[in-house]
Amino acid sequence: MDFLTWAILGLVAGILAKWLMPGPDSGGLIMTILLGVVGALVGGRIAGFMGWGGVNGLNLPSLAFAIGGSMAVLLIYRIITGKV
Repeated sequence: MDFLTWAILGLVAGILAKWLMPGPDSGGLIMTILLGVVGALVGGRIAGFMGWGGVNGLNLPSLAFAIGGSMAVLLIYRIITGKV
């Protein structure tokens, strides 16, 4: 996937992860995109290890893996910053 596709997927996944896990996050748009892109990488790796494929385009399974990974990254971020 090219960078623009990862950025779009990351933005959508980051926004949905923050919506599904509301809390005292101070990150703006850039932090949301970074959260989503890292989450897409994490979700894709986990899905690949489990034999479910991975993040391979703008489709529903990729979005689901990216959102799951983004939620995991968001939880870890909140634990590190003490906002849990």
